[in-house]
Amino acid sequence: MQRQRIYEGKRRRNPLENIIEVANLKIWDSRTGNVMIQNSSFAVKKGSCLAIVGESGSGKSLTCRAIMRLNKAGLRQSGDILLDGMNLSELSEKEMRKKRGKQLCMILQNGMRAFDPSCVIGVHLKETLACHFGWSRDEITARMKMAMESVLLKDPIAVMNQYPHQLSGGMLQRVMIALAIVLEPDIVIADEPTTALDTISQFEVVEQFIRLREKMGGSMIFVSHDLGVVQKIADDVLVMKEGDIVERGTTRAIFTEPQHEYTQYLVSTKLALHHHFEIVMGGVSVAEH
Repeated sequence: MQRQRIYEGKRRRNPLENIIEVANLKIWDSRTGNVMIQNSSFAVKKGSCLAIVGESGSGKSLTCRAIMRLNKAGLRQSGDILLDGMNLSELSEKEMRKKRGKQLCMILQNGMRAFDPSCVIGVHLKETLACHFGWSRDEITARMKMAMESVLLKDPIAVMNQYPHQLSGGMLQRVMIALAIVLEPDIVIADEPTTALDTISQFEVVEQFIRLREKMGGSMIFVSHDLGVVQKIADDVLVMKEGDIVERGTTRAIFTEPQHEYTQYLVSTKLALHHHFEIVMGGVSVAEH
């Protein structure tokens, strides 16, 4: 019934209202039968940022990787995932690869995993952009240089000639944000992009995500356990617990009038933990001025 309601709703409203619609998503381990996501349905409005929050093991990252169809071998999924009306669940792996990057861009928690450690950063960037656009090396370099400068990376050419291990976590995240700026995807999925960073780098990267949204005017799914960051960047929030969506609503509603006891717990405890982050953010702001 739920899937039927989603499709009927889609026919009634402007088809461009939602960029992503997830209907009856179920994820399970084919070897053990363990169900990790029971039955999730949600939508991301075009041009908006949806945050998915919850503690470790709640199913946030599994949900994002399911949209990208990048979960580990052995995990199975069912349900429908519509990107601007196209059902990604029905695409072949070859067709899906064409969607990743250009239409669906994922920024990972650990920037090191996004790049081949045996190649300099520029090789990955050039291969990705040549695959999607067929641009020349010079054009790719010029576009990436401009985008990298816009996220405050100094000497972009030198950065592109370095190996991933030679860059800090914050720099790698900025490189991925710069790549997203050039790709101009329909939606950016950021999976805990600040978790592996120190507090000052977290502040700087969050600022770049906010600027990314402003530049693209695009949609975003932002996964985080840091509710202070969520409050700063998201329009709407999904709260997940043990594979279930327990609450959803606007960011304002979730933070001012949480209904579910788990959401109340998260808001009261996680925002308290964010206090130190806010102090450091104020320190950075003062230092810059």
